Formats: sequence, structure tokens, C-alpha cells
Amino acid sequence: MNKHAGLFNKMPISIEQRESRLGWKLIAPSLGVIGLLIIYPILYNIYLSFFDVKLTGEKFFIGLANYEKLLQDTAFYGSVLTTIIFLIGTVVGSTLIGLLVALLMNLQFPFRNVARAIILLPYFAPIISVVFGWQFIFDPVNGIYNHVMVEVLHVTDQRHNLIGDPHTALLVVIIFDIWRHFPISCLLIISKLQSINRDQYEAAAIDGCGPLGRFFHVTLPEIYFVLGTLVILRLIWNINKFEDVFLLAPNVQTLPIFTYYAAFTGIIDQGFAATISVVQFLFLSFLIYFYVKKVLKW
Repeated sequence: MNKHAGLFNKMPISIEQRESRLGWKLIAPSLGVIGLLIIYPILYNIYLSFFDVKLTGEKFFIGLANYEKLLQDTAFYGSVLTTIIFLIGTVVGSTLIGLLVALLMNLQFPFRNVARAIILLPYFAPIISVVFGWQFIFDPVNGIYNHVMVEVLHVTDQRHNLIGDPHTALLVVIIFDIWRHFPISCLLIISKLQSINRDQYEAAAIDGCGPLGRFFHVTLPEIYFVLGTLVILRLIWNINKFEDVFLLAPNVQTLPIFTYYAAFTGIIDQGFAATISVVQFLFLSFLIYFYVKKVLKW
């Protein structure tokens, strides 16, 4: 019986099993990096949310006290509302403008490649340089915006600090993010537009569809997956957006900015900041799940 068992153990491995083992060996380093750089910080952050963390490194277990404190913090609800407005404005704006520009750039006209290259400049420009540029534009004393509105167009008789005013700073940040990130949406949409078979447009035209009809019956179904991917990516990126918002208008307290102030300014409370990060992670997970299931129907 042992002889038969030995023969059984020496049976040749199938090609599928070899390929499966090779696949796991190839992705093992990536899984290790993901576990070290993503999964471990998430789990450790959840762990910290149940502690009162001191600057000395000491930790005192306080259970759900941080979560109770967060639910009673009116500033937190304000940051959630600010984040939702920021997400809706930037995701919808960058996707729609990227789509519009992509449709225009897909047409044939002189120097089209030059125009495409110029459109990509905001996305690839260093963040610190474009932020300083925008701050100069809206500077209340020497800014171009106030000069045009007050002295050229005479729309108003006094200058306004749009970035310094919390009521208008959010709008400026949304416009800035749309301007900076619509090029990547445009680039991805153009790549898909160029792969659409022209015969579909000719068939739609023969059936009596005008330009608008061809867009809704041919173009939109073809780029639906790309648009869905763009929305998911922008949701993930923008809910975690920090440097763009903080450098341009630190008074716009989205969830990442609110977390930063809790962790590193004033009365430093890193356990409370970890709690905010956990809630932010859950909020993002819910948004992605809802969008994937209800909108994309994956």
C-alpha cells in the first residue's frame, strides 16, 4: 500500500497546475508589497482608533470613545459635507469637460496634435507651480481676477479674496481640480474614441441618426466602460486628495485636511485622527460599492 502511495505522490503535475503555481510565484512579491504598504497601514490605523495616543508614543485603550467623540463633533459633519460637494463638483466636472474636449480633439483640424499636447500641460505641470499661479490670479491686491472684475469690466466696486473667504474658496478649489485633472479624462476617452469602428457611425447615419443620435447610440455605449472607470478612479483619488487642496486653500476642510489638522496641529490627537481615517475609508468603500453595483451594474 505504501508503494502505491509513493507512486501516487509521484504523479506528474498537469500544465494547468504548473501555470497556477508559476502565477502565484510571480505575483507573490506584489502581494507582499501590497500587504506591507496598504493592508498593514489600514489594519494598524483601525487599531489606533481604539486608543488615546500620546506624543511620547504611549497608547491607552479607550474603546469606542474616539468614535463617540467624532459623532458629536459638528466640524466633522461640516468636513463630510465639504467633501461630498468637492467630490460631486470635481468628478462630474472633470469627466464632462474631459468628454467634451475629447470629442473636439477627435475631429480632424490643423495642428491637432499640438492642441492635444497643450491640453495635457496642466496635468503634468508641477503642483507647487500651478498652485502659486492660481494664488496670484485670485490675489486680492495684485491678482488678475480682481483687476479684470473691478477695473476692466466694473462688475463690482471692491476686491474680493476668493481663496481666503471660506464661502468661495471651495468653488475655487473645485474649478482648480477640474482644470488640472480633466486632461487625463480627455486622454483616456480619446484613446477609446479612436478605436470605434467608423462603420457604426455610417450605419447610424443611414438609419437617420443625426450627430446627437450618433453620440447617444454609438459613441456613448462604446465609451461607457471608460467613463465608469474614470468616475471610480476620480472618486478614489479625490476623497484622498490632500496636496492640491491644502496648498491652494487650507481653509477648505475636506476629510483629509480635517484629519491632518486633528493629527498634527493644535491639540494633537492621533488616535482621533486615526478614527477619522477609518470613517473616511468606510465612506469611500461605500461610494465605490454603490457606484459599481447600482450604476455600472458589474
